[in-house]
Amino acid sequence: MRVPVLKQGPHLIASVQSALTDDDLVELRDDLAELVGRHRSRGVVVDVTALDVIDSFAARTLRTIAYTIRLRGARTVIAGIQPDVAFAMVQLGLSLEGVATALDLEEGLAFLTRRTTGEAGP
Repeated sequence: MRVPVLKQGPHLIASVQSALTDDDLVELRDDLAELVGRHRSRGVVVDVTALDVIDSFAARTLRTIAYTIRLRGARTVIAGIQPDVAFAMVQLGLSLEGVATALDLEEGLAFLTRRTTGEAGP
């Protein structure tokens, strides 16, 4: 299942709407790397609000997406990690170290806007 990717100004929004297979995650990684270059995007928000599980492969792939996008010249924010999912990730030792996270899509876009316009903020 392809994850829809929307362009909003200088940013891309990938909205994960249901559980993804490992192949879907790899496809998302490849799509985002290509779309950042095509649209000359400054940032990407990956909205995972709909996910009720993030396993080790998904966590590793989200990290890889963020690192790949950074090498392409843009920033990535993972938005919408549910409380139970965050707790389970911590219990399992899964980390998104070095990857920006946000409470929701709105906060993720605000973070990217601050970073790409040079405004101060958290």
